[in-house]
Amino acid sequence: MPGNSKRRGAVRKPGSKKGPKIGSGGKGRKALKGKGPTPKAVDRPYHPAAKRKAAAERRDKARPRFAAAAGATGPAGKAGKAEGDYVVGRGAVLEALRAQVPSLRLEVAAGVESDERVREAMVLAGNQGVALAQVSKRELDQRTAGAAHQGAALRVAPYQYKTPDELLRLAGEAASPPLIVALDQVTDPHNLGAVLRSAAAFGAHGLLIPQRRSAQMGATAWKVSAGAAARLPVARTPNLVRALEEYKQAGLFVVGLEAEGAADAADLELAAGPVALVIGSEGKGLARLIRQTCDLTVSIPMDGQTESLNAAVAGGIVLYEVAKQRRAARPNGS
Repeated sequence: MPGNSKRRGAVRKPGSKKGPKIGSGGKGRKALKGKGPTPKAVDRPYHPAAKRKAAAERRDKARPRFAAAAGATGPAGKAGKAEGDYVVGRGAVLEALRAQVPSLRLEVAAGVESDERVREAMVLAGNQGVALAQVSKRELDQRTAGAAHQGAALRVAPYQYKTPDELLRLAGEAASPPLIVALDQVTDPHNLGAVLRSAAAFGAHGLLIPQRRSAQMGATAWKVSAGAAARLPVARTPNLVRALEEYKQAGLFVVGLEAEGAADAADLELAAGPVALVIGSEGKGLARLIRQTCDLTVSIPMDGQTESLNAAVAGGIVLYEVAKQRRAARPNGS
């Protein structure tokens, strides 16, 4: 190619404007330089992706940084995903503050008639250094995604789950034999909250849920639990079968609840000992591997045309039977 070779025709003649240099690459600022690979879209200042990234960084910098805290849940909406969620309802808010769940802000709707629960919640919030804000009812409706907040909502950091091992350790430290409730394929947060409330009422030491295909500890579960979520630890596991196997090795008797169980829940003789009770969904029941892992399956006999009960109701009935048999097994029967 002319200018890029040492053959005679490629050499510029003396006296030419650019001088007798070989090649046409030029020199100085006119030299040809490689610019390297094309930058990613987010690294190009005028690209829409870069502008979105910069806007997100500005929003994150403007938001307060919250320490992770035990107490509640994932986002109530898109805007709250990184900042925590709301515990809503006067009873649930009061229970969370009584349990000293690390909280970010107590929000009370303007113009809503307060009662003893709201007044006590405001006092507790002040004593614990929790910010207090008065907002409009419409704004509180938007922040809590239309939940029945009763004019009070408590903003808390994302829920900190226990591990299955931690849950087992806490149950082993209790005065009574371990009683752990596990949920399988229960995707309704209302059922999760209701089971949590029953578990706390009948002496369970904790609740175990899967990470996938299961309801999580969100604002709805907190609300339905009526404050039980502040008292009863919840653990999460990536593999429920493996966690139950480890509980069996630790000495717990794994009992599954399903419509066609091998025994009547009222005749569960081993209820007074260490038990892990597994509750499945109303529609799907227990998964096959979970059923195979159970030492025993029990059912609730029913009369009439009703074929099944939802997870929360069935779990409450069996937990009552377990609690009754445990009381009967005590030396004084109390």
